[in-house]
Amino acid sequence: MTMTQLSGTREFAAPSRDAGNRAVSLWLWFVALLVFAMVVVGGATRLTESGLSITEWQPLLGAFPPLDQADWRAAFEKYKQIPQYTALNHGMSLEEFKFIYWWEWSHRFLGRFIGIVFALPLAFFWWTGRLDRGTGIKFLGILALGALQGVIGWYMVKSGLVDRTEVSQYRLALHLTTAFLILGLLVWLALEEWPSEPHVTGEVATPLIKRMAVIILAAITLQVVLGAFVAGLRAGYIYNTWPTMDGQWFPSDYWTNPAYLSFFEGHAATQFNHRVMAYIVTALVLVQIGLTYLKPVDDRIRLTAVWLGGAIILQVALGIATLLSHVSLDLGLAHQAVGAIVFAAAVVHLYATRRAGIVPRDFSSRGRASA
Repeated sequence: MTMTQLSGTREFAAPSRDAGNRAVSLWLWFVALLVFAMVVVGGATRLTESGLSITEWQPLLGAFPPLDQADWRAAFEKYKQIPQYTALNHGMSLEEFKFIYWWEWSHRFLGRFIGIVFALPLAFFWWTGRLDRGTGIKFLGILALGALQGVIGWYMVKSGLVDRTEVSQYRLALHLTTAFLILGLLVWLALEEWPSEPHVTGEVATPLIKRMAVIILAAITLQVVLGAFVAGLRAGYIYNTWPTMDGQWFPSDYWTNPAYLSFFEGHAATQFNHRVMAYIVTALVLVQIGLTYLKPVDDRIRLTAVWLGGAIILQVALGIATLLSHVSLDLGLAHQAVGAIVFAAAVVHLYATRRAGIVPRDFSSRGRASA
């Protein structure tokens, strides 16, 4: 057994590469789960209009909530200085303020916690030699992206502290898209780190299936962006009918002046675009499922496509229910949560189209060595 000398006095047995990768993969999956929770809490922060309750960005001191009544009153007085309070919540009680404050504080605290849960194990895995060559740089990139996400979050909140009663929909879209990007990278790397097995049950994906997997992920990412604009503009509170929009297949107030801003600032337009993209994504996934049954592909390619299809159908149903309920909190949160699951499932399916059906290099080389 090889031994690694540390600090000149202590020796640790180097873990097997498979065991090390499995531990790294489980760590990445756990962080991905925390990011998923972050997305859900962020959705609750938006739906409860809590995002502007903390008017300062203090990366270190902000980890501590108000500890006594004097601290709570001071935080409340700061909130009273912004337009959201004067225009929408004038006369709010301290207890009502605490409700929205805790949502925003929880969102920020979870972001800090994710940073610690990612950084400390990364240092341990790197120090103990559990990382393959080159993977440490990838993980540092995700850590940097997470830090940037914190800056983007404050950049978003800042947009609602002076002249607006809510945050900018553009900055909200950037913040949410970055969160999904981090989630996707974590899922992909977790799949890569899991020890591969020589399990081949079919052929590799055809070029068409591979291209479709990329198109599907791109379409779902676009749908996330469109959903962020719907949330940012509160466009889900109008046209609460389905399948038509108050009897219209195409809303009469779709276009704004100037017309090109309709896609980003028009309430009717953003909701219509989100609806149509949902139909497009559903059709793409159903076509992909059909393709995996027409060709003798690896079972994992077909299975991940079916899982993705099931998640899409559930998400569409939740989207309709959320709309008809005038965006109730529970359905809105479920819609956001399943949206993150759909995105992760699309990443898993894309990974399967690239890896399933191929004997891992490690095992093939082992076979040649033992032959």
